[in-house]
Amino acid sequence: MDEEATIGDLELAALISSRICHDVISPVGAIANGLEMLDEEQDESMREQTMDLIRKSARQASAKLQFARLAFGAAGSAGAEIDLRDAERVARDFVQGGKHTLSWQGPPVTLPKNKVKLLLNLLALGVVALPRGGTVNVEINGEGPEVAFRVLAQGEPARLSEQVTGLLAGANGMVLDAHSIQPYYAGRVAAAAGMTVTVEARDKEVELKAA
Repeated sequence: MDEEATIGDLELAALISSRICHDVISPVGAIANGLEMLDEEQDESMREQTMDLIRKSARQASAKLQFARLAFGAAGSAGAEIDLRDAERVARDFVQGGKHTLSWQGPPVTLPKNKVKLLLNLLALGVVALPRGGTVNVEINGEGPEVAFRVLAQGEPARLSEQVTGLLAGANGMVLDAHSIQPYYAGRVAAAAGMTVTVEARDKEVELKAA
């Protein structure tokens, strides 16, 4: 499905659902394949290796779903705020265990939902900016609802496409799909939170700020 920004709520929901499915289909598929292998494999060492693959894939699927629950969903819908300690926990599970590492600095406070959603989406874009891996540094400055975010992605190469930066800035006329929906959604969430996102690319790093 390709749509041009701006899109309606139904199209937005469909594309976000596609994005989440795209993120979790790989580890879920690995779990299914591993279970099939267990049915056929008799060698104990191979069965243990297969179980390791299943465990790793299950952790990845869980981490991606928990992250999506906060970044896209209505997690904690009974209240208007989300605890940053919960956000940090799901962020660490989402980022670590692969090619990326996470540094998180910020107060253990609760913030309005849309601000936390924006922070997590900027973090995810920091991961996207590092296709070969690297470090994603998250900083939350200030206390209470009036905070500013800084996500610094460091690695080689470090880059975000013009499409991503344009969608973050609220540009229209760009084609949206399951891959590009995240920066568009982040831009929408930033507007709802009363924040402005800026992106700056330098040698071996990409900096995303929201204030």
